[in-house]
Amino acid sequence: MGAVTAAPRSIDQALAEARARLDRLTPPQAAEAVRQGALLVDTRYAALRDRDGTIPGALVVERNELEWRLDPQCDHRLPEAVHHDLRIIVLCNEGYASSLAAVSLQELGLHRATDLEGGFQAWSAAGLPVTPPT
Repeated sequence: MGAVTAAPRSIDQALAEARARLDRLTPPQAAEAVRQGALLVDTRYAALRDRDGTIPGALVVERNELEWRLDPQCDHRLPEAVHHDLRIIVLCNEGYASSLAAVSLQELGLHRATDLEGGFQAWSAAGLPVTPPT
C-alpha cells in the first residue's frame, strides 16, 4: 500500500495552524514570564544579533539546533533543559519563524512552549532591555 500524501498547504496556512496552538505572549507578558522563571530563547541568526543586539538573559540557540538543545531527553541538551514542564518563550526577529519553532518544541513534549508576538523587534520597540551590539 502506498503512503498517503497530504494536500499541499501554504506557509500562511501552516503559520495560522501553528499559532492556533499557541498562547502567544506580548513583550510585556514575556518579560513578566521571564521574571517568573520562563526561559527566553533567541533563535535569530548571528547577523541579526550583531546588527540589533540581544536581550539580557536570553539563551541564544540558533533555529537549526533548537530541538536538540531544548529536548530534556537529548544528549546534546543545554543545562537549562531539565524537564518537559519548562516554560519556554521562543523569539525570532519579527515573530513568524518563532511560532513554527514553538510548535516543534510542543511536539517534543515541551507543552508550555510558546513564542513572542512581534519577536525581537517588538521587544525592542516596547522599550524592554536590550544589550546593544558590540
